[in-house]
Amino acid sequence: MQTYLQKAEIVRTEKLADDIFRFTLKSPDIAAACRPGQFIMVRTTAGMDPLLRRPFSVHRIAAGGLLQILFKVIGRGTRLLADLQSGIQLDILGPLGCGFVYGNHVNHCLVGGGIGIAPLLFLAEQLLKKNEPAAVAVFLGARTGDEVAALAEDFTSMGLAVQVATEDGSLGRQGLVTDLMAPANNGNQGMVYACGPYPMLRAVTALCRKREQACQVSLEALMACGLAACLGCAVPRADLKGYVHVCKDGPVFNGDDVAWV
Repeated sequence: MQTYLQKAEIVRTEKLADDIFRFTLKSPDIAAACRPGQFIMVRTTAGMDPLLRRPFSVHRIAAGGLLQILFKVIGRGTRLLADLQSGIQLDILGPLGCGFVYGNHVNHCLVGGGIGIAPLLFLAEQLLKKNEPAAVAVFLGARTGDEVAALAEDFTSMGLAVQVATEDGSLGRQGLVTDLMAPANNGNQGMVYACGPYPMLRAVTALCRKREQACQVSLEALMACGLAACLGCAVPRADLKGYVHVCKDGPVFNGDDVAWV
């Protein structure tokens, strides 16, 4: 896999909620090489403060060498990034990591929680190239409706049926995204693709194991380098015989390959 270190121009910024932003970047080489589930490392300022890059899932690829990232402001680095305007160039490294594996399954189930929804839009677009919309189910969860409304519309605009759960009940069903998934059953011929907070992924994996259904999870982790050099994103293997690195071995894993401790 070819990885590129490039300057990428911000061509569009969108504020989807109070602290959630979507940026469109022009980076032809990286956009052409990306696969769903991979990520890029972004330097959020032109200087060395903050020192470390921030990892962002590739949210979407568009014609003309464009790629999108979706992020939530959770610290100084993402705050500085959110304040940038169109025309600014960002130093980015990518694509990185191992993405989703999608084969000839009868059904596909996408399960996203919070900002973990980010890589699933790119995945949905790729799945629709070989599948009818009825074969792709989408379950989205968030704390509030404001956090997920615009993203749900992105999926529905593709002709997909979307179910939403919010913790405060402001959109869709009140509860967790796994509450939506629990009564659904697309059979063990289907593949589940999930990305979100650790407790959500653990619950999704447990449900899939009970159904004997295949499941892939995209893990979220703190990353300093994105190349497995710093060892900061190590997680224990399911057999407890060592560790895997989210940035290099993942971020996508089979659910049963991770030790859900």
